[in-house]
This record gives sequence, structure tokens and C-alpha cells, in this order.
Amino acid sequence: MTANAALDAAQAAVHGAGPSPFIAGLTVFVLAVFVGYHVVWKVTPALHTPLMAVTNAISAVIIVGALLAAGPEGFGTATALGLVAVTLAAVNLFGGFLVTQRMLAMFKKKK
Repeated sequence: MTANAALDAAQAAVHGAGPSPFIAGLTVFVLAVFVGYHVVWKVTPALHTPLMAVTNAISAVIIVGALLAAGPEGFGTATALGLVAVTLAAVNLFGGFLVTQRMLAMFKKKK
């Protein structure tokens, strides 16, 4: 490596030149899928109900993001996709709470 190449590399590192935002986002997505897969499959059956509650909380966060996407004035593609995301996340959220409630009811003692 020549002195000029080393200087250029150092300047690129200082000024934030790195992988493109797409590659960085793709890397985070792949790592999240990998970690999520291993975390979910390592859960014992006794913890599935609390895990469902956590996924419901994640769906609630998705709804907040979808509302932000659907919120801008005017009706464009982002607003339409945000509305679809709000609808699907709401179905997932309420359905998840119903399933969790039914699972918890199975553990109650019968009278």
C-alpha cells in the first residue's frame, strides 16, 4: 500500500465513507433474522405465552411507525402503504392478544 493510498483510506474513514446505506441495512436485517430465529427456537414451551406478549408489543411499535408513514398531508404511495401497514399490524396485534388470552385461560383451574 502506498502512502497516498493509506492517506486516502484514512481520510475516507474519517469522513464516514463506508458501505452504502443499503448494504448496512441489509446486514442489520440478515443479522436480526439470524438472531431472532435462534432466540425463538431456543425458547422452552413454558415461555411461549410471554414470548407472544413480547411480539404483541413489537406489533404495537410497528403500528406507531406505520402511523408516522401514513400521517403526512396528501395521499400518496407512502400514505397508502402506511394505511395498509396500520391495518395489518392492528389485525396482528389484536389477534395476538386474543391468542395469548386463550392460552392463559388454559392454565386456569376449572371450577
